[in-house]
Amino acid sequence: LPAYMSFGHLMLALPVCSYFLVFAPQNREIEKAKKEIALKESKLEKLREVTKQTDDLQRQSEQIRQAIQTIQSRLPTTKEMDNVLRQVSGLASKSKLEVPQFKKSDKTAPAGLAMEQPLDIEMTGDFDGFYQFLLELEKLPRITRIPDMQILRSDQVNGEMKTKFTLSVYYEGGETGDTK
Repeated sequence: LPAYMSFGHLMLALPVCSYFLVFAPQNREIEKAKKEIALKESKLEKLREVTKQTDDLQRQSEQIRQAIQTIQSRLPTTKEMDNVLRQVSGLASKSKLEVPQFKKSDKTAPAGLAMEQPLDIEMTGDFDGFYQFLLELEKLPRITRIPDMQILRSDQVNGEMKTKFTLSVYYEGGETGDTK
């Protein structure tokens, strides 16, 4: 050993050299590995979130599919339209209303995937009976709407009225309705 280096100096130089030659490079590798792990963990967390969203989307898609099936089950086919007309007529007679005019319009209109069949109806009778008719009509399993209505009070009989309205019934039109 040179004279200026003593054993104490050597003992001090050994840890300093070890730090720069062994520990510092290992610390850099450890930091690099920690950054890679953190990056992979963040990617994994994002993947978990996307997977969870996919599950949610599949669940929502299934709920939408079931809702569409429910609505489609409420749409009669073209062949079942006469049954719907009989039901409406039966509700009117049950409510003690006279139906002098019940006309199925030739003007059907597309309404999304369904068709809309307007029915021009004239009724006479007691207002309470007409109100009961509307309540029962609302309970039908079919999708209907009344886009316009006129109610006139009868001058001849107290409490009696005459009404003209259009009842639109939605149904499966085209080939879809004919195949079921």
